[in-house]
Amino acid sequence: MALQFGKRDNEQARTLGAGMASPRTGPGSYGNGAPINSTPEPQAQPAAPAATSAAPEGGSKLIVGPNIKLKGVEIQDCDTLFVEGTVEATMDSRVIQIAQQGMFKGSAEVDLAEIHGAFDGNLTVRQKLVIHATGKVSGRIRYGKVVIEEGGQLSGDIECAAGTAAKSSAGSSAAKPSMALAA
Repeated sequence: MALQFGKRDNEQARTLGAGMASPRTGPGSYGNGAPINSTPEPQAQPAAPAATSAAPEGGSKLIVGPNIKLKGVEIQDCDTLFVEGTVEATMDSRVIQIAQQGMFKGSAEVDLAEIHGAFDGNLTVRQKLVIHATGKVSGRIRYGKVVIEEGGQLSGDIECAAGTAAKSSAGSSAAKPSMALAA
């Protein structure tokens, strides 16, 4: 008798469970028909926070997973950095996303920043900084535009880079940009 996976001699392969009248009981199963070695079905993982502006297709992405600590590095040529663990670094990138449990310490220059976790250090956001309700940003912060959800925290030396650029290029004494923080 030749053995082939899924077939027996002179018999077509059937789908699993096809033709079974009732669940099998006895050795190798519980009385309720469940096999002894059954594993629970994997639960759906929570989706990563959506980027304010998605990285370009084929763009480079670095993901620092939970419980990972990346220390003393310079991150270059990375379109998107997604932080779920802890990163102590210097970077110049396009997008940084920090998950709720994530932490970034150091210096970063980016186009877009989306913060659910914590950032501590020098942050320059050329376009838009989004701080979600669980986000905490502290240090020397420069931004083009800022969005802060209720509960989000922003502290330190904070400056609207867009206002400074407009002020210096116009040569006028425009009022310093004001920012309302939701508590």
